[in-house]
Order: sequence, then C-alpha cells, then structure tokens
Amino acid sequence: MFSEIKGFFINLIRSRDLRKKVVITLVILIIFRLLAHIPATGIDRGSLRALFSGSPLLSLLDVFSGGTLANFSILALGLAPYINASIIMQLLTYVIPKLEEMSKEGEYGQERINQYTRFISVPLSLFQAFGMYSLLRSQNVIPSLGPVLIVSLILTMTVGAMISVWLGELITEYGVGNGVSFLIFAGIVSRLPVTIGQSLSIVQGTDILKIVIFLILAVLIVGIIVFMNEATRQIPITYAKRGSKMSVGSSYLPLRLNQAGVIPIIFAVSLVLLPSLLGQFLSGVGNSAIASFATNLAKLFNPQSLTYNIFYFVLVFGFTYFYTSVVFNPEKIAENLQKNGGFIPGIRPGKQTVEYLNNVLTRITFAGALFLGIVAILPSFFQSFIGVANLAIGGTGILIVVSVVLEITRDLQAQLVMKRYDSFLRR
Repeated sequence: MFSEIKGFFINLIRSRDLRKKVVITLVILIIFRLLAHIPATGIDRGSLRALFSGSPLLSLLDVFSGGTLANFSILALGLAPYINASIIMQLLTYVIPKLEEMSKEGEYGQERINQYTRFISVPLSLFQAFGMYSLLRSQNVIPSLGPVLIVSLILTMTVGAMISVWLGELITEYGVGNGVSFLIFAGIVSRLPVTIGQSLSIVQGTDILKIVIFLILAVLIVGIIVFMNEATRQIPITYAKRGSKMSVGSSYLPLRLNQAGVIPIIFAVSLVLLPSLLGQFLSGVGNSAIASFATNLAKLFNPQSLTYNIFYFVLVFGFTYFYTSVVFNPEKIAENLQKNGGFIPGIRPGKQTVEYLNNVLTRITFAGALFLGIVAILPSFFQSFIGVANLAIGGTGILIVVSVVLEITRDLQAQLVMKRYDSFLRR
C-alpha cells in the first residue's frame, strides 16, 4: 500500500501538467485563506466569538462558508449564494424547456447555464448579506449603522461572495477537482483545530468510555465512507469488431453507488439552515405573533432537534437522486455504446439498454442516498449520547473532507492514466 502511495506521488511530481495544476490550486487556496482573514468593518470580535461558540447553527454555517463567517471577513458569505443559485438553475432546467435544451448542447450550453447561475448569485448575495447583517445586529454583534455604511457593508460582502465564486471556478478550470467543494474542504480543515479544541474543553467532564466508543465509531464511519465512495457496480459490456474475421472483446461499465459525490450534502445544508436563520432573523421584530412564530420555528429546526434531522435526511436523500440524474445520462451512454458496437449481454441496444441502466442506477443510488443521509444525521445522535456540541459539525465535515480527498485522488489518478496512454500512443 505504501509503495502504491509513493509511486502515485512520484508520478504526480514527474508530470509537468499535473504539477502545474497542483501549484495553481495551492496558490488560489493561499489567496482565498488570506482574503478570509481580512475583516469587514464595525464588528465586535469578542461578541462574535461568543455567539459562534454558543450556536451550533452558526458554527455549521461557518463550515459551509469556508471558515470565513467566524471572522466576518469580506468573504463572509462564502459560496452559499452560488450554491443556492446552482440549485435554482438546476430546478429551472427541469421546468423550462429552453434551459433543458441548452443543458444538452454540450460545453457551450453548460457555459451559458453557468453564466446565468453567476447572474442569479448577485441578487442572492445582496439578500443574504442584508439578512446576515440583520441577524448579527439583533445579537448586538454589529452596532447600528447608517444607511451609507449598511450599503457599503452589503456591497463588500456581495463582492466577496463573487470573488469566492471566481476563485472556485479558477480551481475547477485550471486546478484539481471541483473548486466549490475544494474551498469548502479547505475551510473545514482550517477550522479543525478550533473544533477539536472546543470539543476537548467539553470532553474533560465527560465519561471517558463514551469518548472511546465515539472514536472507534468515528474510525469505522470514515472506513465506511471510503468503501461506499469507491464501491461500484460492474456492468459487463461486449464489443463486436468487424474485420477480416469476427472478433469479440469485453469490458465493464463501472457505475458508482454514489454518483453525486459530496454535492448533495452541500446542497442540503444550504437549505436545511434556512428555517433556523429565518426564525432567528424574525424573532426580533415588533409584532409579537410573528416573533413567537419565529422563535418556535428556530427551536423546531435547531440542529439537535428531530425535525431538523428528518428534514436534513430527506434533503440529502432527494438531492442524491436529483444530482445523479444531472451528472449521469443513460441515453447518452446507450447511444455511445451502440455507435462503438458495444452492448450489454442479454439486453438489446437502444431503448432497452436505457431502461436497464435506469433500473440499475435507481437501485444502487438508493443505497448511496440512504448511506449519505444516515451518515449526515448520525453525529447528532452521538452528540445527544456523549454531550459534545461540535460532533454534529465534525460529522458533516468529516463526510465532506473524506469525499473531497477521494474525489481529488480519483481525478489525479485518472489524469495520470491518460498521460500514460498518451505517451504510449506517441511511441
């Protein structure tokens, strides 16, 4: 195993193109982390730290902002507006026929959809910036500002959100892996020492046996995450080649149990936090009826509540199916197989192949979606058992960190294989 890892890194260093991509990714990451420490004006740092240390909701939101919200930096909104805009655009693709046609136009159509997603991100950033200001103002973290300063703060946060999107897209285009996932991964890793420190301060008075049980279960969960991310269903493919003699070749079409990767978790968290944030935002209004409703809503969707976890599970499960249908196209796979003279043994090319692939994908995606949903909510039950508030945050973070690391590793390995084939063909 160690020799394989050593060989992987040696090949990575030897490849000029991959080395360049890794360097670009690291440079963009350094820029992102430097910008994450440039504070916005008018913030009470002590009150902000106290607010985040006592609120699992805001701590979880900070994880998905890439670690920028706890500092209330110019990148405080992180990638949340872009993620929400992506959800809106993908839903509209199923509703508006023109967008559906555009999504089938290859790279050109995808680029136009990405452009529309960026446009939608701007008003969402403005709205979320104002909501964040109002929320922190109600908690006395931000002093009352004049109209000019409020507009300046909102525009600063909006520009910061778009800079985060730009840096993420640069990583996707010129670096390694998915830029959005990678920046969230970097934020989680940067917050890891803080999370561990807060957990240890609470753990001191906790039953040591419970901690040992949790650590054992945590190792098992990481192992299961790796196993499920790497698990595939091998569908045999037979190719008939015509020449002077009829020859038959065979291979496999690997279908991953988790085709969607970590995206369903990111999408689900961006929506499951909305009721709590809305409740906290409206709890300070003058109308007693609205304030009472908002307070109950915030309690109902507290990260430790049963309602929150059920809603979270349903969102993760649904988004896994939804995003799998976006990234995997059985019609295109069946068409490419037919063009290359390939077929699944016992299945006719064309419509029957599409139906077969859909049936297989539905079954294996059910297992993948069930797994993601259970792992996403499992730390909340550990939290109630052990009494450590940061476990729910750490559980979601571990799921993302492990999935992103595996995704980047797969991407690099695939590119190394392509380089090997290119060098072989040149000979």
